[in-house]
Formats: sequence, structure tokens, C-alpha cells
Amino acid sequence: MHLMRIIAGTLKGRRLEAPDWPGLRPTSDKLRETLFNILAERVVGARVLDGCAGTGAVGIEAISRGAAHVTFVDADRRATELIRRNLARCAVADGYAIIRADLGADAARPPQAAFDLIVLDPPYDADPAVVARAVGEWLAPDGLLVVEYARRTGAPAAIDGLRRTREVRAGDSALGFYTRPRVKG
Repeated sequence: MHLMRIIAGTLKGRRLEAPDWPGLRPTSDKLRETLFNILAERVVGARVLDGCAGTGAVGIEAISRGAAHVTFVDADRRATELIRRNLARCAVADGYAIIRADLGADAARPPQAAFDLIVLDPPYDADPAVVARAVGEWLAPDGLLVVEYARRTGAPAAIDGLRRTREVRAGDSALGFYTRPRVKG
């Protein structure tokens, strides 16, 4: 079994179990570190959605770095069980919810306020824009949507009123950062 680690924060160094079935591609420790270096203080006190959560590594990293609450969403029962095991491994007892749902379909809104930060890591064969459209309306007005996708396929410059403000490439993966354009007053 391959183990990943939490990179920083209160859970730094804790090991996470990786999947033992094909088709799940966890965000690498290196790319997760890059992501959270960019997000920095934005995570502290934030309401976070870890969509297509897989192992839960992104959301657990957010908890470790001071997120107020993390909602983990994945369609695969094996993934939601893996997230539960990884939260238990890290002794995280509260401040999270796990929802089994397909974000590519018409997903029902999680029963919480808008999210300050949404991180999506859909399968590379899925259209990242379709998954992002399903959750874009859940984003708080000043929130940030981050989508991981295959570098070879790219991601759109805009998704339903959200504009890509940054793209970071690392190996075969890339991260697109989306926000609502500021209204000039």
C-alpha cells in the first residue's frame, strides 16, 4: 500500500492511505504542496469543498492548515470509506462532512453555507468544466475555485461566469484558479 503524507499544519507528517484500486489518481504530495503554498492564508477559517475527493488528502491538508470546515464529496463508495479511514488515521473527529455524490451530474447542494474554497480533482477523462459548473454556484462571492486537470487537455478560460486568473503546471497535471470578476462600482 502506497502512503501519502500531510505536508504542513497541525497534522504535518501524518500518513494517508492511498487507493488500492485502479482509476483513482491522487493529487501528488508535490502538487498539493504547490497548491497550498499558493492558497496560504486563504485556507485559515475557510469553508472548503474537496470535490472528487478520492483519498481526502486535499481536504485533510486544509483541515491541517486551519480550515473551519471541509466537505468531502466523491461518487465512489470505496473513496468515501478511504476518506473516513484517512480522517481516523489523522484523529480528525469533527469539522467535516462526507457526502457520496456525483458532481458531474446534477448534484444537490451540500447543506452548508457557500464555500470560500472549492478544490476539484475530477478524473482526467472527465471534462473539468462540466464538474466545475455543477459546483460553481456554491462558491462564496469572494471565493476561489481550483480545478486540477490533465495538462494535455487544458481547461477553459471561463466557467459559468468564473474567470481563470492563474494556471500552474506540474508534470502531467495543471491547476486552474477561478474567481468571479470584480464588479466595478
